[in-house]
Amino acid sequence: MHHELISSPHSPGNSHSLDGIIDHTSISDSLSYIDAPLTSRPLPQSFGHIPEVHAIHHIRSFDPSVAGSSSLHYADYPLPNSIPSDISGPEDPLENIRALGRDGEVWDQRPTSEEERLWDTASEDSETQFVNFALLSHLAVRLRDTVPRGTHVKGSIPYPRAFTGKDIVSAIQSQIQRDLMENHSWPASDRRAALQVARSLQSQLFFYEVEWGSRMLQDGVEDVYMFLDDQDGSDAAPEREELPTGVTTILAKCYSPSCGEGPTCYVNTCPRKADAWPNTASPDLIKSLPASEVNRQIIIHKLISKEEQYVEDLDMVDSVFIKPLRMADPPVIQPYILEDFIDDVFGNILELRQCNKRLFEVMCVRQREQAPVIQRIGDIFLEAATIFRESYPVYVGHHPLAEKRMREEMERNPEFRLFIEHCSRQSTRPGDSIRLDLRHYLNRPSEHLQKYPVLLQAILNETAKGNPDAGYLAEAIKAIKNLQTVVQLKTFQTAMGKGLTSKWEWADLVPQNLREFTSDEKHRQAVIFELIKGEMTYVRDLENIEAIYIQPLRNAEPPIIPRDKLDNFIQDVFHNFAELHAHHRRLVDTFHEIQFEEHPTVRSITAAIFDAALNFREAYMEYIPNYPIAAYRLDHEMENNPAFRSFSENTMRHPDTHQLDMKSFINQPIPRLLRYEVLLKKMFDLTPHTHEDKEAIPHIVDVIKALGREVEPGVLSSKQKVNLWTYNANLVHKPGESIDMDLLNEMRSLIHTGKLLRKPDRGSERNGWNQLFVLLFDNYLVMTKVVAGGGIAKYHVDRRPIPLDLLTLVSFNEPAISRSNLGRSNNSSASSASGGHSDSNGDSRVLYPFRMHHNGRLGGPCVLYADSSKSRAEWKHKLEEALGLRKVVQESNKVFEGETLSIDTFSVPANPASPVIPWSEGGTITGPVTCSIPFNTPDGRGLVAIGCAEGVWIGFRHDSHSMRRVLHLKMVTQCTMLDDFGLFLVLADKNLFAYHIEALVPATPNQPSNASPTPQKLNGSREVSFFSVGIINNRTSVIYMRKRGNDSHFHVLEPVIDRINEKVKPSGSIFERLKPSRTEWFRHRKEFFLSGESYDLIFFKAKVAVLCSRGFEILDIETVKSVTLPQRQDSRFAPLLKRFDTCRPVGIVRSKEDEFLLCYDEFGIYVNKHGDPSRVSSTIEWEGTASSVAFHAPYVLLFDPRFIEIRHVETGRLAQIIPGNDVRCIWDGRGLSSNNVLTPGDVPEDQMVQEARVHAVLKLNDLSVQNVGRQTKPITLHVFELIPTIPIYLPGSLASPTTATFFPTFSPPRSPQLRPSYRA
Repeated sequence: MHHELISSPHSPGNSHSLDGIIDHTSISDSLSYIDAPLTSRPLPQSFGHIPEVHAIHHIRSFDPSVAGSSSLHYADYPLPNSIPSDISGPEDPLENIRALGRDGEVWDQRPTSEEERLWDTASEDSETQFVNFALLSHLAVRLRDTVPRGTHVKGSIPYPRAFTGKDIVSAIQSQIQRDLMENHSWPASDRRAALQVARSLQSQLFFYEVEWGSRMLQDGVEDVYMFLDDQDGSDAAPEREELPTGVTTILAKCYSPSCGEGPTCYVNTCPRKADAWPNTASPDLIKSLPASEVNRQIIIHKLISKEEQYVEDLDMVDSVFIKPLRMADPPVIQPYILEDFIDDVFGNILELRQCNKRLFEVMCVRQREQAPVIQRIGDIFLEAATIFRESYPVYVGHHPLAEKRMREEMERNPEFRLFIEHCSRQSTRPGDSIRLDLRHYLNRPSEHLQKYPVLLQAILNETAKGNPDAGYLAEAIKAIKNLQTVVQLKTFQTAMGKGLTSKWEWADLVPQNLREFTSDEKHRQAVIFELIKGEMTYVRDLENIEAIYIQPLRNAEPPIIPRDKLDNFIQDVFHNFAELHAHHRRLVDTFHEIQFEEHPTVRSITAAIFDAALNFREAYMEYIPNYPIAAYRLDHEMENNPAFRSFSENTMRHPDTHQLDMKSFINQPIPRLLRYEVLLKKMFDLTPHTHEDKEAIPHIVDVIKALGREVEPGVLSSKQKVNLWTYNANLVHKPGESIDMDLLNEMRSLIHTGKLLRKPDRGSERNGWNQLFVLLFDNYLVMTKVVAGGGIAKYHVDRRPIPLDLLTLVSFNEPAISRSNLGRSNNSSASSASGGHSDSNGDSRVLYPFRMHHNGRLGGPCVLYADSSKSRAEWKHKLEEALGLRKVVQESNKVFEGETLSIDTFSVPANPASPVIPWSEGGTITGPVTCSIPFNTPDGRGLVAIGCAEGVWIGFRHDSHSMRRVLHLKMVTQCTMLDDFGLFLVLADKNLFAYHIEALVPATPNQPSNASPTPQKLNGSREVSFFSVGIINNRTSVIYMRKRGNDSHFHVLEPVIDRINEKVKPSGSIFERLKPSRTEWFRHRKEFFLSGESYDLIFFKAKVAVLCSRGFEILDIETVKSVTLPQRQDSRFAPLLKRFDTCRPVGIVRSKEDEFLLCYDEFGIYVNKHGDPSRVSSTIEWEGTASSVAFHAPYVLLFDPRFIEIRHVETGRLAQIIPGNDVRCIWDGRGLSSNNVLTPGDVPEDQMVQEARVHAVLKLNDLSVQNVGRQTKPITLHVFELIPTIPIYLPGSLASPTTATFFPTFSPPRSPQLRPSYRA
């Protein structure tokens, strides 16, 4: 940075003056900087050194662009060709410093011996009175003799008479410290000025680093230095030809060294001229005014000049920072947050500019009107104080948050940091070179507001008594001081309890002169303040939930909680906290408005609290009951998710959490309600009897108490729900047995728990008793044994859980039994062997038995014992309540319901041994119904065909009276329709026949059909065990199986449409009509066989599954290659190998795209497409023994003679039990339009096909009369179809969490959407 010489009109002969060779850093700005508070004072960017006027061969100047950095940049300057005559002196630089102080001249000769004596004996003041610390040469002379020197070692080499960087800085600080403190208000502990002086001396080789390194000098002991001309072993100061030269601007009083020696300084920009009002006024006026008025006018003019500078600084903020920030291209801050950022950082600073511009304009008008002597100034500031009240509290109160926001942005956004640095280089005030950063400008309003009372008080002190302005000034001072109190209040409100403001109390915000209240009123105001302060802290904590927990969880990479579970976790844990925050944020805003208007004495806040209590009631009614669930979810996640546990521990280190955990934050709303009650009661006790709060406060307390009472049932329900989940988490099933009891369903409830006793199946214990802990849920009864360990109780399932649908209560009125007697009766053999003596320590306690029956496959009678009649009665009541509730819920939410197809057509004899007259002989007995198939005629009529022992009946669906016998066949076992070909297939007496459906059901009634009435026999002379139809590789196939020895032979037939549609040929002789027909309608496609017995065949898209004694053979009929499921070689199937051999396969269903559910008659297993286990739980044990399986996506229906068991195919969870007598499946949904092995994903649960896909039959009545020799009434068979229902859900509990993802549930199902039938 090159400083060129300029001509000064103040120099004789227009020669180069001092002003021309000095760096034009405005001293006034340096002084303004010094006047600033130390906490906000930056190091001046122009802080450095400028050349001295004399004896310099080259001059070096500090580069302001790198001020405050660890390095300095200097530029060389040429010497002036001549020195002004009024400041000329000796050419020897050393003589210059020695000649100071003689008769007021700048340059002097060497002091005499007398002067030396006086110098040595004088005080410190006299010692330094002739030293100008702004001149680097003066400091160099004094420094040479004061810096401590000794032997220092660096690089293993000792250097005598050396010193460290800290030594030289300390020596300089000792020289300039007093001058900085007295003349420039520089803090005593600030060593930056001394460090910069030391670096300037080093740059001019006044001393050097012993290893001649290039590192900049630091205020430390890392480096060692020596004076360049130091002599070893000699303390004498050497004679130097040159001294370092330069001017330290921060230490200078003015640009001119002679400033202050005369009445005025010749430099135009001298800061001493800032108060030069007497210089502008006429001498006669000055003489005519008293000294106090002169001082008054000087202060008033100084106040006007400071106001002008302040307005210019606010203009600078807009022009240098805000506008460029908006216009930056590319944008420094993302456009969608730019305006919010500007609001956060700059606040309403432009409003302040408008206020102060108006103030400055009014002062300028007053100055113009009353010049040269301004008569009044107080009235202007009194009016300004009123205007400032609307703007300054908002800005100054928000300023700490603005600084924090800017600091955070600069730390995380390097582009913004560079932008601010660039703008700061352009922020030089007009007329000077000091550059101020943005932080300084943002702090200016606060500083400027604090200076008003000081300056106005100074004017008031100089104002004569009787001057009208005195009253205005006093009121203005009072108003602005009150404004500062309001600013302090606004700072407290804006901080929302953060930082130092969290320790403020009401007394801290009230000036001493305003504290004259009664003791009760002081305490009342303190309580009101405590309530408001607590409300602010509460709102801030609610805001921190979003900032500290929710957003980090959402933004975490990798996710702390899986994305598909995160939303439900946040909903369950934090619930409707945002709603609470909205209510309390409004309440805080209302409190702040009341405070702002009424501070320091708030009359009442009860109206605001009462309004809020009425409004936030519903929000708390939802939030508080959810807290037990939230706490459970947190504990569960902490226990099972290490990443979340680490996240929770890290958040406790956040300064805003005060080392509290997440559970403490979500618990905040509960104690907050209680705190209202406590503080309101305190306020009530301190309120005068005549105050309206005496009547209002009890009403508010009643509202809050009522809210507490109203949430109690919800809390209890939530706790019960949490207990239920806790039991679910701690239930331990027997190895290999896992039952999904749907305990995490939001509709689930725990009805009763308690201890009961049971005799073991094989008594081996001392008294033969098992103590059980029995859990009664609304869907299962579970008997467990409690095993405690590690502080957690585990509940080991003792017997298979009993579905309430299969539980029957038998007896609750048996007499009480002695515990010891029962033990002896059950161990009579042991007693006899021991001589019949009972245990002397026998237990004489009385037990009360009650009996139940489990109707499932693994069930049977169950006897439990209660320890009191009251306990037994309670169990009876709870069991009856649970069974009744289960019946109501299942009736309202059943998955399927039966729709009658026939109720009076088919029957079987009540006593098979009794003689009966079959249907074919005019009787009413049709025999067992074995099969059915629904179909539609070409004209759209919906019919159903039902097969039984006496033939095939066809009738309209849902019209039982329309059933007519159409085929007189015996022992019909299967029937189906080939819709696309118009053929009806029926298996009767092990022969497979094909009929034209037109021959059975003419399209036009009473009109002859063109279709052949003669069936075709498809199996020739071979006996058929079963057949199946389906589409494989887009080709319709009929596959029937016949047994040959122990092998199963399969024949694949394919219908030929052209042959089927051929017209009927005229029949020939009677012999031709009786000749058996060949399979003209079908083409023989393939034949294959499997060894062993086969039970069924199911079609896939490209393959078939044969259910056989080996399991499930997945076979390609083209290549006849097969794979057996399950893969028995898998070690995970080892416990099931024996059951694979003893249990019969009854069905296979695709549960997912790459997963199958293999259904045996006793259990089911999930396998992948290779036959390996696909799930951890090995089996699903059916409640009954499945004789057949049907599938209506997404449910599997298993038919036991006593009930139909309905389970969800993906979870295996029990959804419904349909009881019945001799229940059998007669159509499992298979047909040409849809293969049986559908994927549930293909048919979403909420879009289930609403038309029936399963038919069943059961006996309506059992043998009622059984008299020998008399014929009993036949048993009617009820043929029905199972139609999916639209559930009617009961109202959910307040405790129900949102668990659709985290706790997947399919029972009860969601209400499905109706859609057209697949057969429509």
